[in-house]
Amino acid sequence: MNPTTGPSPLLIACALGIEHLALRTGDRRGAGGPVTVLRTGMGPRAAERSVARVLADPALGSAAVLATGFCAGLAPGMHPGDLVVAEETRDPRSTVSCVGIDRLVKELVRAAPGRTVHTGPLTGSDHVVRGPERADLLATGAIAVDMESAATLLSAVRAGERPVAAVRVVVDAPEHELVRIGTVRGGISAFRVLRSVLPAFFEWHRSLLLPRR
Repeated sequence: MNPTTGPSPLLIACALGIEHLALRTGDRRGAGGPVTVLRTGMGPRAAERSVARVLADPALGSAAVLATGFCAGLAPGMHPGDLVVAEETRDPRSTVSCVGIDRLVKELVRAAPGRTVHTGPLTGSDHVVRGPERADLLATGAIAVDMESAATLLSAVRAGERPVAAVRVVVDAPEHELVRIGTVRGGISAFRVLRSVLPAFFEWHRSLLLPRR
């Protein structure tokens, strides 16, 4: 934290309205600095544009960035409601390494007891992944896929050096494939999990403040 500028800001980016609702209605009391929750819209292009636009604001220029929301699990044995902490995000253009993974895992276990937390590469896609394509992506070493995280973090690091991370909640897995994202509204636990882990994001952000003084 810079004593002149105040606490470092945190930008939490998601794509869908239901994800945004979960984050807006979570417990905001533990924030270590200014927090912006950004709904980017669906897909990598929308995510990249939205994040670049927001980080052009001098008030958010130094913000740590965390991409979150729902994802498709790729590994057998994953279940809806499981959490994925990215070691890195990948897409055809780049690989971006994430920061503070161990701290995120620790805080997520505390915030969502009983939920399995997976760590590994998170890959990006420009479409919803179905059927055999899962196995192809799993063979690359990725453990989960979504459409926005890789683009979000790439846009963030292009805008300037900063800590970045990605945490996703599994809604769709090899043995639990969704027909449509609207099924989430019908009882999938992912909404409640995402809402419950907001304090873990704040603790991750707080842990970054000391090294950046």
